Amino acid sequence: MANLSLNRRKFIQGANAVLTLSALQAKGFTFAPAPGNLRVGLIGAGWYGKSDLFRLIQVRDVDVVAVCDVDRNQLEEAGKLVSERQASKKVPALYSDYRKMLADHQLDLVLIGTPDHWHALQAIDAMASGAHVYLQKPVSVDVLEGEAILRAARKYNKKVQIGTQRRSTPHLIDAKERVIDKGLLGKVSHVELCCYYHMRRDGNPPVEPVPDFLDYELWTGPAPLRSYDGLPHGSWWRTFMEYGNGITGDMCVHMFDAVRWLLQLGWPRRVSATGGIYVQKGGKSTIADTQTAIFEYDELNCIWQHRTWGNPADPEYPWAFIIYGDKGTLKGSVMKYEFIPTGEGDRIAKDVVYEKEEFPADLNEPRIELHTAPATRRHMLNLLSAIENDHLPVADIEEGHISTASCILANLSMQLNRPLSYDPQQKICIDDPEATTLLRRPYRKPWQHPIITLP
Repeated sequence: MANLSLNRRKFIQGANAVLTLSALQAKGFTFAPAPGNLRVGLIGAGWYGKSDLFRLIQVRDVDVVAVCDVDRNQLEEAGKLVSERQASKKVPALYSDYRKMLADHQLDLVLIGTPDHWHALQAIDAMASGAHVYLQKPVSVDVLEGEAILRAARKYNKKVQIGTQRRSTPHLIDAKERVIDKGLLGKVSHVELCCYYHMRRDGNPPVEPVPDFLDYELWTGPAPLRSYDGLPHGSWWRTFMEYGNGITGDMCVHMFDAVRWLLQLGWPRRVSATGGIYVQKGGKSTIADTQTAIFEYDELNCIWQHRTWGNPADPEYPWAFIIYGDKGTLKGSVMKYEFIPTGEGDRIAKDVVYEKEEFPADLNEPRIELHTAPATRRHMLNLLSAIENDHLPVADIEEGHISTASCILANLSMQLNRPLSYDPQQKICIDDPEATTLLRRPYRKPWQHPIITLP
């Protein structure tokens, strides 16, 4: 990570154990007295919202004062778990409506782990209330939402870290330093990105009454109101374009963002894509099960492929990037990387870092992704440094917006069956009025799109 020198007070591990100063210093961390506990709120207390918050608690003695979720059962469970983990043992205030939470508390930092269709409104409202933001990816469900979040971050002078934590993944940082920065790849003119996980939920569950513990109206918010056919939590909501951007918006955004970081790429010159529901036609799902997208740069193409059926092209790298240079190839995933030189030279490789010894509480956390926990901890550390030392975080909102919007443009290209070129200055698709109208999704009343309401 570029900057791990932070104002620190103490690191909390699990519920009670304190990670020793010497152990952290051995890993390259430096310390100075912190000005006081950050007042933290969480919006979206499901699996990943809690996971992000627990990683923050592990690296800073914060004051989690409030948690919000529209599912009362999920909310109460989160309140209990937070009280067990934070040093004060205080139970946070619990809210079903994030707007009331923001109004009742002067928060310093808000973590957002809600479904994608809520990201823009909640991030902007949190910044307007005075808080910095940790926002899960993808940034938005349409391109102009992302533009609005970026505008708000700069207007309110708030730090926004996006949960594209490949930029904080230890073994990928190692790849950047040992391979990319030393020029071992030579000239790079081709990148492959892929995801072959069978992660597309499908099926035809029946419509049923909304349970009394869930505010389904508020869960839906600005998105279309689908007939209720079971709890949307987990991965069911991700199978509908009504709430997100499919596998490309969920998975390509990670690997594409990692490649942009590694190769210092900005906006693609042109985006094109083909695909659709080719195989898994039997259920309600509206996201593509097959897609190929091309993100074009000068003398460089980044090509994305996903299939939610069949076998991966390379079982060792089912979700990955492969960067081809004239002097070598770099393969990277969440689990490892390897550099293979062209001709003579040394192969370089490194596996994922787990930190099980330093953070043994990870081993007892349900559904934790052990391989991503170290990256998320470093991502939180980088955000804290950005807040306290006034620099942009490594996954700043502008970077997250470019990666997210590029994936959205791929979906729009697939829909329209033609390439698209986005102009971020004019906020249009060049010479394509029809595509330009699709940069903003319609909002369900009374919710209003932030590109309209934000000064």
